[in-house]
Amino acid sequence: MNYIMDIIMIPIQAMIAFFSVYYFVLACFGFWKKKEKKNFQPKHTFAIVVSAHNEESVIGQLVENLHVLRYPKELYDIFIIADNCTDATAKVAREYGAIVHERFDKEIRGKGFAMEWMFARLFKMKRQYDAVVVFDADNLVHPNFLLEMNNRLQKGETVIQGYMDAKNPTDTWISGTFAIAFWLIDHIWHLAKYNIGLSSVLGGTGMCISTSVLRRFGWGATCLTEDMEFTMKVLLKGIRTTWAHDAIVYDEKPLTFKQAWNQRKRWAQGHFDIAGRYIPTMIKEGIRRRDIRLLDGVLHLVQPHFLLMSTFFVIASYAGAVYPFYTNILERVLPLEVWTILAFGQYIFPVIILAKIRANWKCWLYLLMYPVFVYSWIPITFLGFLHRHERVWSHTQHTRALSYQDMLMKANDEFANEPVFSKQAAK
Repeated sequence: MNYIMDIIMIPIQAMIAFFSVYYFVLACFGFWKKKEKKNFQPKHTFAIVVSAHNEESVIGQLVENLHVLRYPKELYDIFIIADNCTDATAKVAREYGAIVHERFDKEIRGKGFAMEWMFARLFKMKRQYDAVVVFDADNLVHPNFLLEMNNRLQKGETVIQGYMDAKNPTDTWISGTFAIAFWLIDHIWHLAKYNIGLSSVLGGTGMCISTSVLRRFGWGATCLTEDMEFTMKVLLKGIRTTWAHDAIVYDEKPLTFKQAWNQRKRWAQGHFDIAGRYIPTMIKEGIRRRDIRLLDGVLHLVQPHFLLMSTFFVIASYAGAVYPFYTNILERVLPLEVWTILAFGQYIFPVIILAKIRANWKCWLYLLMYPVFVYSWIPITFLGFLHRHERVWSHTQHTRALSYQDMLMKANDEFANEPVFSKQAAK
């Protein structure tokens, strides 16, 4: 019996050891930011694209914000896709000075389809743009965002993800723990990968893509996690996703556990879907080309599988404590002291990052609830696996209407003296 179980349990333990060490070491590269010489001379033109479905509560604040970015007004335009809207999203966006395109298609629904539809329209316009920047309707954007992306484009980067901050980290413990999770990912994953030359993954908002790449390879990403799908698609073509740490977008985090659950379940479904379609090809090409970036991309795609596998192992370990039925190789592969350090890292990394970004005191309190957020991923991931072939888009309702100035004043941010944004400024 033990021999049969070892055939299952020993490979699982080996993978757990590898993943634990790999991501611990990777995280250590995210505690600093490389110095870089920036070129802020405006050069590139941008089409800012926002896909909005029934977002009348927040779309005005975003468009107002986008009109006063520190970038020449003649070098960017703001396009709002009013996607299957039944409210006043289009009307509000027009009032604030955006170029609105209304899309109605009850059969082909979802952000990925809306973006593909809009990109096709952009390519047919008289005015052509050097790059497309994508935001979500609930976002607010740092005034220097386009300057930072312009700088990266001048360095030759073509697929770029910006820093994903939180618009409302102190609203509820749910939004707070969600914000902590994103701050961690920004530093110990995105920044770490950029520092050592690996590829990041697009996050759906705050992303910049050269139109030359879009024209050459097409968008074609229409699943539940279209950002990840496009990342893997172009990574197979040899284009890595880079990270712009100073190009900041402020995203609205869910206020309730139900909202957070539904949003993460959609992400898990899309993750499994993409993993099933891309992993075989990426492994084959990664080995053939000896490309560590492709193989690292595979590790990212198997993360939800790893979570399910490690959960199974933990349950089996408790059973094994009563009746040993497999050989425990983890203690032989790595000493107990190493496992202690790895386990300690799960709790010390959030503390380091919160101190690094000087988080609000409420976020330090929400850190007590962070384990609840982390371990709730287990049932969510399991459900995502069961429903991985479903592609019904679930819309997250956004109601936290904050202007950029309101957000900064609330957070007592260093930019709190920014001029107040108004409809008049947009005009």
